[in-house]
Amino acid sequence: MRFESILAFVLLAQAPAPASGPQVASATLNLNLGSHARLSFSATALTFPNADPDLTPQVSSVPDSIAITAKARTTRNGQITVTVQSTDDLRSGVTTLPASLITWGAQGAGFLPGALSASTAELVGAWTGSGVRTGSQTFSFRNEWTHPPGTYSLTLVYTISAP
Repeated sequence: MRFESILAFVLLAQAPAPASGPQVASATLNLNLGSHARLSFSATALTFPNADPDLTPQVSSVPDSIAITAKARTTRNGQITVTVQSTDDLRSGVTTLPASLITWGAQGAGFLPGALSASTAELVGAWTGSGVRTGSQTFSFRNEWTHPPGTYSLTLVYTISAP
């Protein structure tokens, strides 16, 4: 017990003298947030079933729509865009059909309808400022008697841009 008493005395002797009034100190906090963007889709593959052109001149895709979520962090008035471009025309072996035979409708604020292109990125949506935007695309194929039979495919490349 004597040791504890001595220790307490030593600690008290080393304690700073009580301040007279409030003490004020400041600290600096820095936080670095850069631009960031991400796209996600409810599905990553579409098919168009075979159909009689007289009965079904516009063939809807399966699934009938794809939900799109666009997330972006940008400057206050930064323009966010989502585009899509086909890497090629519809191709079945050496036979091709124009990618523009596939069109889409759009739902959701800022999402736009359009048609595919193998030569140009087409606008899917545009917004100002940071946020999360959700919408959907519904695809259809212009079905004509003049199209040669085959199993056609193409790849779509979506791009989200935020300054």
